[in-house]
Amino acid sequence: MKLCFVTVGATASFQKLLEQVLNSQFLEILAKHGYTHLLVQYGKDGQQIFQNFVDSDQPDHGITLGGFDFQPSIDAQMMMTVEREALDQKRGLIICHAGTGTILAGLRLGVPLIVVPNPDLADNHQQELADELEEGNYVISSSVEDVGSAISRAETQKAEVLSMTPGNTTLAESMSDDLCFLD
Repeated sequence: MKLCFVTVGATASFQKLLEQVLNSQFLEILAKHGYTHLLVQYGKDGQQIFQNFVDSDQPDHGITLGGFDFQPSIDAQMMMTVEREALDQKRGLIICHAGTGTILAGLRLGVPLIVVPNPDLADNHQQELADELEEGNYVISSSVEDVGSAISRAETQKAEVLSMTPGNTTLAESMSDDLCFLD
């Protein structure tokens, strides 16, 4: 199993990202890179969009699709992107809205993280965060329209891990010290 987990957030609607990842072209890109599963946390106001796609006649390209609206914690779903040989689970990736909590949780897993700021929000704090983290080579920042090509970038840059790994102690130590993460 190789999973792409997409989270649009639980509080603000992000229908543009949901519509982008729920189309045949996106699934074709996932399949091209060996993904077998797409799990979508479609959040507020996204259930109908998700259901319409599931009910449509669009090809699934061999991708198993799952989705849910809200859960108090998405840690278990995010963990499904971490490589675990015993479970025949290959390292996948996370595509997320640019919420700080989601980004921090994703960074700690050591999987590629594609951050997609919501352009419909009132200010550009999400874009600023995504740009800073991409500049540090921790994430890939993407617009909604380019999320498919961001997958290709994540796959070609996997060797660099684009995330917080044990060798990347600057961010790890900062997060642990400043945010009181316990290892």
